[in-house]
Amino acid sequence: MNLAQIQETATFIQARISVKPQFGIILGTGLGGLINDIEIQTVIPYEEIPHFPVSTVESHSGKLIFGTLAGKQVVAMQGRFHYYEGYTMQQVTFPVRVMKVLGIERLLVCNAAGGLNNTYQVSDLMFISDHINLLPENPLTGKNINELGVRFPDMLEAYDHKMLAQAREIAEKLHIRAQTGVYVSVSGPNLETPAEYKFLRIIGADAVGMSTVPEVIVARQMEIPAFAVSVITDLCFEGSLKKLTLEEVIAAAQKSEPQLVQLMKELVQLY
Repeated sequence: MNLAQIQETATFIQARISVKPQFGIILGTGLGGLINDIEIQTVIPYEEIPHFPVSTVESHSGKLIFGTLAGKQVVAMQGRFHYYEGYTMQQVTFPVRVMKVLGIERLLVCNAAGGLNNTYQVSDLMFISDHINLLPENPLTGKNINELGVRFPDMLEAYDHKMLAQAREIAEKLHIRAQTGVYVSVSGPNLETPAEYKFLRIIGADAVGMSTVPEVIVARQMEIPAFAVSVITDLCFEGSLKKLTLEEVIAAAQKSEPQLVQLMKELVQLY
């Protein structure tokens, strides 16, 4: 992906919308219900957008949604892209590049994740304070697009401290059970073995998933403040491990969805 392709995609989208989005939102597995709270102005299927990948995961619908959430202009990805689908990291993060050109000022990301911390419960929210990147490829590999960011971006504050603190306050006010922890991203698509779960706990992770980190790396390179939250859909520590299906993951995510929607709306409203 190069700057010309990013600009071509942004120009195509700009011709279909009448506003500049303030927030970019990426919705994860089973968490598409936030769309119902957006006053939708424009919907663009991914397959119509030049250079855009197409989501191949059955729980990701594949639409770019423009509209208003809590009085603020947003662009939401209803369905994201993953490395395990066969895309490069540059393709996975291409939409975030395009969102930057469209004018977003902040990025909000949510995902479904397995809980490694033995104090977590299914359907807990976990605000991501930091991450561990175990993906085999980095989205910044290759020629750097200097117009979009520096070659060696700092990751000391990958997740915006101010939004994280605000999310904690909102969760407390709304009596939402929320944790704060470290997210580890792995390639998937298989789930981990018991030994791998143990390894991930040892290296300091509280939750494990197959997304989010590439998008946040690219956002931070472009100096977009990022906030990310995981919904804990299953427990991945000794004594709680069991076989898991996608349907169970989606059901656990959807149970927390009303709280997540409420929290996101309150957070957006602050800006």
